[in-house]
Amino acid sequence: MLKDNININPRIIVIQKLYGYFLNKESEISYPKNRYKKFIKDTVLGTIEREEFLLEKLKIILEKEFNPSRTDLILKLMILSATFELVFSHKTPIKAILSEYVKISDFFLETAHKGYLNAILDKVSKNVRKNEE
Repeated sequence: MLKDNININPRIIVIQKLYGYFLNKESEISYPKNRYKKFIKDTVLGTIEREEFLLEKLKIILEKEFNPSRTDLILKLMILSATFELVFSHKTPIKAILSEYVKISDFFLETAHKGYLNAILDKVSKNVRKNEE
């Protein structure tokens, strides 16, 4: 049952779409019918369009803790899309974003990387949304 529920998580679809795009930037991204289609499309396109801005923000916040060129693509995409949400989706609570990305990390990452993802996103959230908790 967990596998069935996790497959409908819109953030899994976001990561899948981003992964496909970053493997072949010439391909067209399609968005099948989904009740979260607007969220998925906004997050995918926003992450792609603002990639340089997000990487620069991460470079400032994380200094030596995150090197995009040495980070596994799937982990990098999870960090980028979560950072996009933290920066641009102010109506979504920090805890919801962090818990959702940690939850879907089971789908994409090994256990060792889950702790790293959680620590990175926690630090990013504290720097991006300083007045929230």
